[in-house]
Amino acid sequence: MALHPFIASLVETLKGLPALSHGSPQDARAFIAAGRARLGRGPDLPRVEDMTIPGRSGPVSARLYVPDNPSDGVIVFLHGGGWVVGALDDYDTYLRTLTQRTALHVLTVDYRLAPEHPFPAGLHDCEDVLGAVFAEKVAGLPCGPVVVMGDSAGGNLATVCCARLANPASVALQVLYYPVTDHDFTRPSYAAHGTGLPLTAADMAWFFGHYAPASQWLDPAISPIRRADLSRQPPAIVVTAEHDVLSDEGEAYADRLTRAGVAVTRRQIAGVTHGFIRLHPLFDVADAELTAIAADVRRRLARTTD
Repeated sequence: MALHPFIASLVETLKGLPALSHGSPQDARAFIAAGRARLGRGPDLPRVEDMTIPGRSGPVSARLYVPDNPSDGVIVFLHGGGWVVGALDDYDTYLRTLTQRTALHVLTVDYRLAPEHPFPAGLHDCEDVLGAVFAEKVAGLPCGPVVVMGDSAGGNLATVCCARLANPASVALQVLYYPVTDHDFTRPSYAAHGTGLPLTAADMAWFFGHYAPASQWLDPAISPIRRADLSRQPPAIVVTAEHDVLSDEGEAYADRLTRAGVAVTRRQIAGVTHGFIRLHPLFDVADAELTAIAADVRRRLARTTD
């Protein structure tokens, strides 16, 4: 399918601008931050609270979103950005809306970024926060089921965290948006969508290079599709974007989970590129997908608590 008209217009606007990987990590972070205002503020909520949570390397910053009339349960959300970019404020609009539409508390993690803090620093931060949630050591969280959710590199961190838990079944659901699951840059989607779009093949190589030495990329904690046994993973929702270098590995990971006996719901969203879900205030397809995922999460948790 052709690009959605909004995405096509966005791609045209980006022509001539340097790719994320053409500058420094600081340049890339500033570029992402510059786009926040266009997304708007998002819905008002009863409480949005910044906090720190103890971790093995020191306090980990996090932000808690509290909805009106909350249901039991919590979403632990891990942001994308190739392990190099991404900040709490970059996802604030999206997480306010996710909180409102799910009626769940949402806790997002400001994990340490590469190259200043390469693998496994960010992963450890995410694991430590998730551990604190299960140990009921995060003030303000309700009891109930836990959903682990992430997009792109955050999807990578989410599914790796789940796999490394002593009891992955303690997670009610993992939600993975266009996750990084492999380091194979020769997949067909890299050739088909590797240039001229918001995320390029060169960007992905740049992200991996900052995150860890190439000698470590085979580690399932970096390339989770390489894990020998995925049968203990929690139920998953895997959403991919049609025009995305990561679409093939996301679909392949969903296939592997399914073959391992994991319950998987999967969707490929036609006409969109990597990162589309954060643009939900700007075009219909992203907004509809955010509504759909909120309904999916509510249905899953309703079955868990029955």
